[in-house]
Amino acid sequence: MRSRNWFELLAKEWRELIASRSFWLLLLLIGPLVGHGFITAVNLYGEASGAGGGPAALSQGLTPLDGILTPTFGAYDLAAMFLFPFVAIRLISAEKQSGGLKLLLQLPGSLASKIFTKGLVFIGGWLLSLGPALIALGLWKSYSGHLYAPETLTLITGHLLRAFLSGGIAFAAAAITESAASAAIVTLGVTVGTWALDFIASARGGWLQELASYTPTAVLRFFEQGLLRLNTVVVILALSAAGFAIAVVWLNTGRTWRFRAAATAVIVVMIAMVMLAASKVRPSWDFSENRRNSFSTEDETALKKIAHPLKITVFLAAEDPRLNDFEQNVLRKLRRNLAQLDVEYAASGRTGLFAGADDHYGELWYEMDGQKVIERSIIEEVVLEQVYQLAKVTPPARRTDNEFSGYPLAASPKFAAGIFYGLWPLLIIVAWWLSRR
Repeated sequence: MRSRNWFELLAKEWRELIASRSFWLLLLLIGPLVGHGFITAVNLYGEASGAGGGPAALSQGLTPLDGILTPTFGAYDLAAMFLFPFVAIRLISAEKQSGGLKLLLQLPGSLASKIFTKGLVFIGGWLLSLGPALIALGLWKSYSGHLYAPETLTLITGHLLRAFLSGGIAFAAAAITESAASAAIVTLGVTVGTWALDFIASARGGWLQELASYTPTAVLRFFEQGLLRLNTVVVILALSAAGFAIAVVWLNTGRTWRFRAAATAVIVVMIAMVMLAASKVRPSWDFSENRRNSFSTEDETALKKIAHPLKITVFLAAEDPRLNDFEQNVLRKLRRNLAQLDVEYAASGRTGLFAGADDHYGELWYEMDGQKVIERSIIEEVVLEQVYQLAKVTPPARRTDNEFSGYPLAASPKFAAGIFYGLWPLLIIVAWWLSRR
């Protein structure tokens, strides 16, 4: 497609988006949703920081990432599940129902380039919806609040990937189904399905837990911790691209139903292969200011010297809180530093309530190069000691303490209610009225 034709198509798709009532409804609602999260977060942050004259409670835990950014951007996760998909569906279903799709197919250029243009416009709409979040960040800075750019950008990247995934699923559903209502049901069904997978995985663990780590909710947890994992980015981008590819296949009305079904099956198989390959990808980056996802610098240097594979057999049930602590505080960090790490969940029961039925319950088996050590402690220092002992690596003589004092701030959300509940909706209504003219 020539550049001039492409820009004309882009302008046409943008006008379609502006004409969409679902898009304006999204902009209208996102302001109060973000505002509610921000106002609540600032009030709670201020109370924990000693608002009213009291001392700050656990100031080391008062980080803007946890206390302000995550609750504020939580509105975009909600919107990605229940609002963004309808904007994407409208871009496809409206042309199918009006007959405009036939005219679109006759325009110069490939169908893939046209779907790409629709996806680009969809992401442009999402970027516009970031207005309330940017206002919230500006307000927080005006209260003398602290923001750490790397972790803030990491969180925004996570929500951008979430929007990509929502758009891919919605585009595929709109292309396959006959109406917008059916596409909405399919999209919501996929969302509920990921929730069910998260719930089942939390109870059973094992390979289900590994699979559930790629659901939208689980993916966002990593970004909310300031952790950027390459395998997560690859999988989400691949799933999003698969959704757009399926939309291209099913919107090609010149192909038979069997051909389109076979092409969809090929795409699904390719995505499964990508996910399998991505599970072996290790690189990740800790952008959190307090380095919550990392060992000390000395420990990381020592761990990277270990060339032998380490196998950890965990005799803890999925619902045991010790397993969650072990995953969050130790395993996540080990995966970032060991080239070969295999974790096996061997607990036979679903909970630890009847642990006496299993003589090994609560044990952690560390195996490397034919040697095995059994330990019950999940404390970071104890685990590292066992790993160094098996690998015959000298532990660091000293460790640099990661001193993080936190950022207590007894602030109140001044002007926030008026901006998010009054000014933002008014601006959207005026902009909608002007677009109608």
